Amino acid sequence: MGERCSRHERTDGTDFVAQSHKVAGEPSVSRASGYLVLEDGTVYRGRSVGAPGAAFGEAVFTTAMTGYQETVTDPSYAEQLVCFTAPMVGNYGVADERGESARPHAKAALMRALGGREWADWLGANGLVGLEEIDTRALVLRLRDGGAMRAAAVADENELSVGDALEQVRAQPLMEGQALVAQVSAAEPYVFSEIGTPKVAVVDYGTKRSILRRLARAGAAVTVFPHAAQAAELETFDGVVLSNGPGDPEPLRAETEVVRDLLGRVPILGICLGHQLLGLATGHEAFKLPFGHRGANHPVLERRTGRVLVTSQNHGFAVAPSEAGEATYVSLYDGTVEGFDFPDLRARSVQFHPEAGPGPHDAWAILESWVQEIGR
Repeated sequence: MGERCSRHERTDGTDFVAQSHKVAGEPSVSRASGYLVLEDGTVYRGRSVGAPGAAFGEAVFTTAMTGYQETVTDPSYAEQLVCFTAPMVGNYGVADERGESARPHAKAALMRALGGREWADWLGANGLVGLEEIDTRALVLRLRDGGAMRAAAVADENELSVGDALEQVRAQPLMEGQALVAQVSAAEPYVFSEIGTPKVAVVDYGTKRSILRRLARAGAAVTVFPHAAQAAELETFDGVVLSNGPGDPEPLRAETEVVRDLLGRVPILGICLGHQLLGLATGHEAFKLPFGHRGANHPVLERRTGRVLVTSQNHGFAVAPSEAGEATYVSLYDGTVEGFDFPDLRARSVQFHPEAGPGPHDAWAILESWVQEIGR
């Protein structure tokens, strides 16, 4: 077996070397010498296995062990460079049906080891920078301690020097204040599933296909609307789902006002960003987490029963902790509000992903029970 090294550099000029081994039969992929540079100046060396060029965005990490294709096609990862903590990524190939949208939304995939040529080819064909041999453990510790950071993933150092990349990174906007839903939302309404009862409208802030599939499988007729849909067209449905999506909820003032207008007029279910918008519409506070909740192993307490759900999550902003009676679920990591129920307003929400695409199935019943409830 041949030996490989992964190197990252500190801002003080010192560096670490982590060793790994090439496994017999490992896919042969054309590699250039690439790197990731964080806004604090830390550099992580790796090898390019995806598209050429440079990708700029917010460096984040996910602890999910599976679902790499679903992750990079999830619109909630827009403008982000995703570090996978799983030690090998790409080991079970790719398939069109795993995509959570029509195209990737993450800007780069950062991996310890590439698991298969098919994944590398997919990254290249879809324009994603991919780096392997990144010291992902060191990177995750840096992000955990310093928070998510602006960064650049560069496929070939000969094309863009570290110094030039760092200058561009520090010129990038922070994630706070960024309204990103317009770049991932549907441009026009469309029918996803025309047969079924009840009739559900999904406001697309960056919805995942698995949410739409779960609603349809539960028996609902599903119509998807752009993020700027108005209350008058939504309230004609039996229920409204406020979808997941990327970016900061705070600048989405028009979307929040529509949610406020819908309260008490039609049943609402918010998911992820939709949960945050419901929180803002009802007087709660949203804020940016230091490094976010991303993965498929996040414990959430259901206050009413004391039951703990293991959930799939992907968000960098959250609703501030609250002892209010409407706060139904809380994160066991940091106490942030993970769910609301406003019976008088016919509105509820969850911060986590009940469709679990991918992830554990503890929360699957939430979508099905809501569809059954509004269909009576």
